[in-house]
Amino acid sequence: MSTSSKTAPRRNTRASTAGDGRSGAVTLQQVADRAGVSPSTVSRILNGTAVVSDDKKKAVDDAIKELGFVPNPVARGLAGGRTLSVGVVTQAIDSPFYGGAHRGIEDTLVTAGYSPLFISGHWDTAAEVRCIEVLRSRRVDGLIVLTGRMSDSALKNLARQLPIVVTGRDLSAPGVYSLNFDDLHGARLATEHLLELGHKRIAFIGGDPLHPDSAKRERGYRQALAAHGVKVDEALLLAGNYQEEGGLQAIERLLASGVPFTAIFAANDQMAFGAALALHRRGLRVPHDVSLVGFDDVATSSFTVPPLSSVHQPVYELGRLAATAMLDLLAGRRPDATLPAPHMVVRESTTAA
Repeated sequence: MSTSSKTAPRRNTRASTAGDGRSGAVTLQQVADRAGVSPSTVSRILNGTAVVSDDKKKAVDDAIKELGFVPNPVARGLAGGRTLSVGVVTQAIDSPFYGGAHRGIEDTLVTAGYSPLFISGHWDTAAEVRCIEVLRSRRVDGLIVLTGRMSDSALKNLARQLPIVVTGRDLSAPGVYSLNFDDLHGARLATEHLLELGHKRIAFIGGDPLHPDSAKRERGYRQALAAHGVKVDEALLLAGNYQEEGGLQAIERLLASGVPFTAIFAANDQMAFGAALALHRRGLRVPHDVSLVGFDDVATSSFTVPPLSSVHQPVYELGRLAATAMLDLLAGRRPDATLPAPHMVVRESTTAA
């Protein structure tokens, strides 16, 4: 028999798609067939919107791994009328506080098949409006707004067009879900910690007055003093800006004034870091000469010298819950995310008066 009359063996093209992808992309139908479910079920599992048994989800996950399936976000978005992206209006990408929230948002959205698009508003209303215009031009499916300065009415109007999750305020409206931390209670915990150590001359470094949480933290400070029968000395209330230099400058002014104090409560950790530097430059030791408390418990607080006592705000959880609430809104479910209550983390920057 001539070798030219032989036919080449037939290739199994179906099996070949499960390898390195050189002979063709694996399809959603192939994943569904391997898992024993419908293509729509696979799609919903990928989108994070399916309500299925753990066994069925595992079967789909195993099929995806075995076949080497790579979801096509563009095709999935077009099929569902979505881009599978969520806009995030933050305030500062490099913020030591918001960085944890960014990570919580990203971890949660990416796991569900969505891509977060981050953009900074820099605590400026006009900049935030421009941010939202940019994100809407990218056809994001929803918006997460981390606090910000846009008015409640503006956010309510925007929610008529796409779902909104906003943090740092209480806002109830169709298409909007808000997550707010109990800043008032947190500030009371910080002040009460110092009072219980015997301090009565407690300086307070406030935050930017335009931030919605700033006034609440000052109220918590005042309420704690009143509850312990300590009169507020207005000379101990210092203006800050939530930045390190704000804490530094506030304590420099206080030291120059000669007003006595034995402890400081800074309305965020960054200002506490600045306050510590001002004390150090004057030869004052924390906590031997002055006790110091911050707010937020950012990651670096436990690595300062001495480690900073601070009110813990679960910032990673804030981001995770904001993203979870957004996924619920996109799936037509009512979110029920709630932030944990604040608690005091006592380290080595505070001691008895």
